[in-house]
Order: sequence, then C-alpha cells, then structure tokens
Amino acid sequence: MSSSEPAPLWDLPEPSRSAPEPKAAPAKKTSSAKSRSRKGQQQPAPELPVAKIAVDIPLAHLDRTFDYQVPEKLHETAVPGCRVRVRFAGQLVDGYLIERTDTTEYERKLAYLERVTSSEPVLPPALHAVCRSVADRYAGTLSDVLRLALPPRHAKVEGEPPAEPAPAPDAPDVSAWSRYQRGEAFLEAVAEGRPANAVWQGLPGEDWPRRLAEAAATAASQGRGAVLVVPDHRDLTRVHEACIELVGEQGVAALIAGLGPAERYRRWLSVLRGAVRVVVGTRAAMFAPVADPGLFVVWDDGDDLHLDPHAPYPHVRDVLMDRAHATKSAFVVGGFARTAEAQLLVESGWAQQIQAGRAELRAAAPRVTPVGEDFDVARDEAARVARLPAVAFEAARQAFAAGFPALVQVPRRGYVPGLSCGQCRTPAHCRRCAGPLALPGGSVDGAPRPPACRWCGVPETAFRCPACGSVRLRAVVVGAKRTAEELGRAFPGVPVRTSGAAEVLATVPGRPALVVCTPGAEPVAEGGYGAALLLDGWALLGRQDLRAAEETLRRWMAAGALVRPASAGGRVVVGAEAGLAAVQALVRWDPGWHASQELEQRRELGFPPAMRMASVEGSPAAVASVLDDLPLPESGEVLGPVPLGDFDAEGNAERERALVRVARPDGRALATVVRDAVARRDARKAVEPVRVQLDPLDLI
Repeated sequence: MSSSEPAPLWDLPEPSRSAPEPKAAPAKKTSSAKSRSRKGQQQPAPELPVAKIAVDIPLAHLDRTFDYQVPEKLHETAVPGCRVRVRFAGQLVDGYLIERTDTTEYERKLAYLERVTSSEPVLPPALHAVCRSVADRYAGTLSDVLRLALPPRHAKVEGEPPAEPAPAPDAPDVSAWSRYQRGEAFLEAVAEGRPANAVWQGLPGEDWPRRLAEAAATAASQGRGAVLVVPDHRDLTRVHEACIELVGEQGVAALIAGLGPAERYRRWLSVLRGAVRVVVGTRAAMFAPVADPGLFVVWDDGDDLHLDPHAPYPHVRDVLMDRAHATKSAFVVGGFARTAEAQLLVESGWAQQIQAGRAELRAAAPRVTPVGEDFDVARDEAARVARLPAVAFEAARQAFAAGFPALVQVPRRGYVPGLSCGQCRTPAHCRRCAGPLALPGGSVDGAPRPPACRWCGVPETAFRCPACGSVRLRAVVVGAKRTAEELGRAFPGVPVRTSGAAEVLATVPGRPALVVCTPGAEPVAEGGYGAALLLDGWALLGRQDLRAAEETLRRWMAAGALVRPASAGGRVVVGAEAGLAAVQALVRWDPGWHASQELEQRRELGFPPAMRMASVEGSPAAVASVLDDLPLPESGEVLGPVPLGDFDAEGNAERERALVRVARPDGRALATVVRDAVARRDARKAVEPVRVQLDPLDLI
C-alpha cells in the first residue's frame, strides 16, 4: 500500500471559510474617559471581544457567520464550538460560536451575545470543517448539516464527570487478512498512520465483523480513532460485539439514532472528550467526532440506508471519504458486492482493491445454478404446489438431509411498474436522454397516450429495442406472491420461519428449517445455510431503476455469502436467465467485473457516478424559478421538467422535477450555482418550497 497522500477525487471542497461580512473600517478605540460605563451597562470582553456566530436558521442566503460582541461576564464561558443564544432579526435564536477575534468589519454597533447555553465545545474546528464541506458538496446549508451531526443537548448528562480515556488495546492478530491480496499491506498502513484507501471485497462466509474489528483495533492500538458505519441494527450488533472483544467495552461506543436522548448524548460526549477511540453505528455515526482519526469504514455502501433522508441528503460513503482525505486517514469501502461508485475509486487509482485470489474464492464460494424464468417444475406434486424449479426443490431437500437450514429469498412487493422490451425484457429507455420509459396514462383523441420518458417527458412513438430489435413493449410486473404457507405444504414436517418487515430475525439455529425472507432481512444461520433459493430474479432485475442490476446482484451476493462452501455441499439456485450479466457475475462470484460493466454503461449514457446530477423538485412555478436563475457550467444540461404525482382539476401537474447534469469535473461548480440560485430565491422570500438534491439515488 502506497504511503503517498491520495489525490482528491470527488470534488472535495476546501476547508470552510467564514462568509465575508459587509466591508467597513475597523472599530476605533475610544479614550478611557469615554469608555467609562454607566451603572449596569455591559462591557466587552477584555480579550478577543468579537465572536463569529453560525445561527441556526436554514435559509440559504443566511448561510454564513455573523459578528457579535462578547460581554465581559461571558468571557470565560464563550469558547469556540459552544452553543449560544443570540438576538437575530428581533428574535432569540440558537447558534454556535465558531471563533473569537479582535476586530470586526461590521461598521455598526455589534449586538451582545445573550447567553452561553453550554460551554461544552460541541463543534470543534475539525468537525465544523467537515460539516461546511458536506454542505458545500450537496448544495445545502451548514445549519442543516449541523442538525445531522450534533445530537440534541441533554443538560444533566453534560454535567456528569467525564469518563477516563480507555486504555489502548494490544495490536490484534490480523493473519486472517493474508487471504486477501494487499490485505496485510493495508493493515500495516493503518498501524503506521499512513493514508491508504481501499475497496475490500469480502469472501463468501467471511466473518466480516471480526475483520472490521481487527482493522479498528489496529488503529486504536496506536492511539488513533476509528469510525465504522454499517447499514442496520443487526449489522451494528455484530460489529459492536466483535469490537468489544478486541478493544474492550470501555473503548467502543455504538451510536444509533434510536437511542434515548440521554444515552445518545452520553455516548457522543464520550467520543468528543476522547474517552472512546472506536465508534460503530448506523449513518448517525458518520459525523462522530473521534479524536485523531486513523480509519474510516463503510460496509455495504450500496444499501440505500446509507443515504440520509434529511436535507442536504448526504451519503455515508462520501462523508467518510471527505473526512479521511481531510485528516489523511485510511478509508475502506467493504462489502460482498461492489457499487459503480466504488469501482470508480478503483479505476481512478484513488483506492486499491483488497480481494482474494481465484483459488481462495473457489474454496469459499457456494455452487451457483441459474434457472430460467420459464422453468419446468418437478414432477413431484409438492414442487408444483410451491411453484419451485426442480433443481431448487432438490437443493432444499439435500440441505435438510445434511442437517442444515435452507434460505428462500422472495422479492419485496410494491416496486413501481415500468416498461421493458417484450422480447428480451431489456429495460426501455428514452433515445434522447436515456431515461426510463413509462405509460403516462390518459388518451389523446380517443387513443391511448404513447409511452413517454419519465425524465425529459418526450414521447416515444417508434420504440425499437437496442438489444434485440423488437418493437414490442411489456409491463414489468411487481414481485411474486409466494408465501411461507405454500412452501410449508411443499416440505411437510420442516419448520418454516419468516423474516421481513413485520419481524426481522438476526440468527436462526443450524438445523433443518425453511427460512423465507425478503431481500435484506436474511438472518445468519449457525454453521451456514445448506442452500439458498433466490426466486423470481426477473422481478428484481426488471425494476425501472438505474441501479436495478447492481442492487439485485448485491442482494443475491449478501444471501449467497451466508451459504456453506460448495465443497461442503452449499448450493445457490437463482431464478433468472443464465445469460444476464448480473447472473454471470453471481455464478463466477465476480462483482468487480459487473461493477466495471455498469460503470462503463453509465459513462456512455451520462449517468452518475460518471456524471454529477442535481434534482430540483417542487411546484411548476418553483422549479421554473430555479431553472431560470441557474447559470450552468459549459457541460451542463437540463432534463425535463416532468410531472410527478397528481394533477389538478385543469390537468396541470401539481409537482414537477427537473434533472441537471454536468461532467464530473464540473460537479463542484454545479453545487455552487444551485446553492446560489436557492439562496437568491430565499432572499426574495419565495413562499413555495423547492427540494434540491445532489446525486440522488432515485433518478427513476
């Protein structure tokens, strides 16, 4: 692993700078006679009397610091990073003291700080720089980011005595990383405190929580911090337990949004005060203020839970990349599958691959058997009842005979129907902008309206499939209606367990059972599953989504990784055509190849991550006001707007969305012009809200 500092890739903004104040001459010093105060009049602090305050107001045109006078009585408590209350536009508002200085450029008399809410420096300079950077990257405001980064204050917890710093753990045994090429070199870079960026592809059956805990313990043994972010609570529990074994319970803090206010603030303060070196958590932990960070990890970055649903909608992967680059720390994107974004890091040279050789992979992977959509069911009456292909039915029986459970993955219901080729089922795209085609509904002169693009709105009256040349279109049907009861009738005497939205199981015993789950809710089986049946793959692959193939492969590989190796009888049966790229990647267990193909296709079509995109959503008038005031970079292009949702009585859309895309080098410029356009709109006191999102996941 190279020790040189990696070059920035994702248009990382420069460190935050305070917004310029109105130019004016510095305040003149008064004579001692004039400085005599009247009784009860406040006096400025003897040193650094000017405080720069970031007010907690989510208006884009107020996204800067404002100068206030620090009174003498608050001189000791008004420290940089503390929470304060100030009077702004006649009202008392919350704010954060960013820094204190000697002079101000504001020509009028400065207002005094009203009070210091807490002298705890909850916004240290490093965290403020990260929040400012994230706000700039996503065309948001610092106020919005601070709401995500800082938990609500709990006065009683804040008054508790600080905990003693946990002792540094011993360096862990990292010999298990020798199975991966560059694995030991990466851990060596972490131990030496060198910046090293990697994309790690875990082997099937890998105890990945233990591997991540070993990497975190390596950083902690050298007195540095580590932040590990996983998608959900089940993964968090496993990683937390693994870290406790290596680092100790006092040295690890689990940060999740579901904690109570007191406990959440207590754990967060222990990290801020340096008592805890290792932080594990869901996306709420991506801003964890660890001291002297040495490692940032995101596991399974393709999971949509890593995207925060609150403005400015940051993604965990990008935030941790920003932090790793700013602090010259190590950074890892880990998972069984690989996203196009992670592949871009590899192809650009910003990150190195950590993956096992083919011999190690063949020894660990299960045997994968694809079956087509129109399979022949077994002659067994039970197989016909369950509507299982013969090979899947036999694989489940063999797993039960060997004493292991079988996993059945059924696609989640409720996906949005779209259009695909009636011959080969290739998703139908617009010839103008490569957006998805859909039926708009309604009629014109008694005839049904033709398919239209959901991005740019252009009708498609002469569709021809680019893959097979067919002119027929068909609707993509939503997920299958298989139930645990049907499968139970097919396997009499075998217990059936379900894991899904109502109840998600964490683990199941290692004995014969049929475990029916929806994607993402697969429990871990003791000793591994004997077989995994991935049913109705066409329902996942046929979704009208930019990431349909990538997401399907990720879900398949997450389930397949829980199955025993082929040498131990492990089988994976996938219900999809063998010739599809995602199926081939699963059969060969080669997500890197699929990610490279996906990235190349997105380059050709102008999709993220090859391009940067901004989504502007709101009423037609609000969207038009933003687009009309948007000076685009040279590579900029506007797609749409297109209607969303319901129509009013006159047939006009109540909401619209427009997409703005630019070449990747112009990504930072796009964020700047969009933010400035929203700021000018806020300054005009526009009433109708508008939703702006950079690099949205749901482009379709």
